[in-house]
Amino acid sequence: MSDDSMGDARPTPLLEMRGITKRFGAVTALDHVDLLLYPGEVLGIVGDNGAGKSTLMKVLSGLHSASDGELHFDGRRVELHSPKDAQDIGIEMVYQDLSLAGNLPIHENIYLGREPGKKRIGFTIVDHKLSRKMAMEHLDRLHITVKSVDQKVEELSGGQQQAVAIARSTAFDARVVIMDEPTASLAIKEVGKVLDLIKRLRENGTSVILISHRMDDVFFVCDRIMALFHGRNFEESAIRETSRNEVIGWIMGTKGHTEALAHDRL
Repeated sequence: MSDDSMGDARPTPLLEMRGITKRFGAVTALDHVDLLLYPGEVLGIVGDNGAGKSTLMKVLSGLHSASDGELHFDGRRVELHSPKDAQDIGIEMVYQDLSLAGNLPIHENIYLGREPGKKRIGFTIVDHKLSRKMAMEHLDRLHITVKSVDQKVEELSGGQQQAVAIARSTAFDARVVIMDEPTASLAIKEVGKVLDLIKRLRENGTSVILISHRMDDVFFVCDRIMALFHGRNFEESAIRETSRNEVIGWIMGTKGHTEALAHDRL
């Protein structure tokens, strides 16, 4: 996202969550949380464990229904009652556990559940040749290199598996991709490849929401950052207008630069 788009003349938000509240019995996990996401933007969401990050994203991806609040997408109000509802409007989520089928080849994982082929009543006759062709073309667009789309996912490195999960999330014209700690278990070399892939998604016009505890990742790839604390909005800023130490303070529930707190946190 360009610097100009982060100034006063911002475009219309692609996504707006207003006053999102989520209760689990007597526990309020989210308390009137607001979120804006602009076209072609990478938004970082940070917060300590239990801050509400994953719950908010589960509401956005249709896994949870909000107890209160509104969701607007592309200028209209929408209600999401399932992940399919979210996928149908172009919202996809890459989960921390990736949810890949290790014993299946790459191309089958990318189109799992939405395989190309001839539709019949109650089932689809899968066109594996077309699946391979589509998968290779899609991976090429994302600059993802694999030996073969017939290679089983369980044979791939952690970074390659993450790339396949991202490829699957974007194979059906996703407009928003949510990533929950995509680099948490990766080696340094593979982290860089995943972050470069996120940048390519942005260049292609896809908006990305990145949940991460890794400040280096957030400051390398995000345009804007918002912090949650105890299920509420705490602070947010354009990435160029804040610092790692300040954001670490937000995660801990303090505002402003606090070197001592930053040192303790690290």
